[in-house]
Amino acid sequence: MSEDFAAVSPMLAEHAELERALADPALHADAGRARTLSRRYSELSRVVAAYQAWRRAAEDAETAAELAETDESFADELPALRAEAERAAAELRTVLVPRDPDDTRDVILEIKAGEGGEESALFAGDLLRMYLRYAERHGWSTQVLSATESDLGGYKDVSVAVKARGNHADPDDGVWARLKYEGGVHRVQRVPVTESSGRIHTSAAGVLVLPEVDDPGEVEIDGGDLRIDVYRSSGPGGQSVNTTDSAVRITHVPTGIVVSMQNEKSQLQNREQAMRVLRARLLAARQEEAAAAASQARRSQVRTVDRSERIRTYNFPENRIADHRTGYKAYNLDQVLDGDLDPVIASAVELDEAERLAVAAAR
Repeated sequence: MSEDFAAVSPMLAEHAELERALADPALHADAGRARTLSRRYSELSRVVAAYQAWRRAAEDAETAAELAETDESFADELPALRAEAERAAAELRTVLVPRDPDDTRDVILEIKAGEGGEESALFAGDLLRMYLRYAERHGWSTQVLSATESDLGGYKDVSVAVKARGNHADPDDGVWARLKYEGGVHRVQRVPVTESSGRIHTSAAGVLVLPEVDDPGEVEIDGGDLRIDVYRSSGPGGQSVNTTDSAVRITHVPTGIVVSMQNEKSQLQNREQAMRVLRARLLAARQEEAAAAASQARRSQVRTVDRSERIRTYNFPENRIADHRTGYKAYNLDQVLDGDLDPVIASAVELDEAERLAVAAAR
């Protein structure tokens, strides 16, 4: 062989072991565990396929080289076969670059209005619709977990769960793999509906993307660390929309993380949804701490709605969308807001992959 990919061997063994585990019907009694193993299996399948393709191409090139020594007719095929072997090797090197282990996870997306009052809340509603339409285009399911509406029909804050259908998501098309780049401050420039003089205003909304926890056991929470308060649900303007104490506020005392839920009519349902979001936030916090402790570069998400920390601008008068991290710019804002986000996200994926390849090459 012209190149030794020693790192592949343990991956091949793990892939085979996962294949045997997933064939056991007993595993699927634990849905969370089955999803976790299925996603790892899908990730390793990319490596296995690339490795097998390289082995075939390399063997074809070596065989042709040996035959060319006694039969000149094989010499004509040799350049193309060697080029194919090198292309396959390059593809294998690419898939061996460490990936984000969360790429195949589902996500919880939180959108919060920021500066700009009602206009910011209306823009938060526009962002929510954009992500719902984007999820629909990809065949993902969505569920609004909590929402606080503004007086004009926007959202002061809203949380939505986005899930891929099935357990065998391709890592390249996983929900987290695509939506993780959306975390940050989104700025809008347009004439607000509340503006009578026609002046263009700038406001902002913040987006936070959290990888969802599949198995509750993955993030263990001590009940003694929780403070749980119940209260009556309220709607726009603070008016009561429920005569029972069905809304739930859970505070994780050690970290200070607070999650409130009031969308469901049942206190139990609101508590379950709040715990779901709390686990996702605790997982994200734990991963950030681990990355920092290992001195690893990790793309951070903006958690404060500050215009100076924007990642993207939506300019309505020019119908322009601009991503400030990648330099992407297009004049199809109306289509983007209708869910045509793939080109915008692709620019972030390409930049991220280039950075990871550069780091791997420098080692």
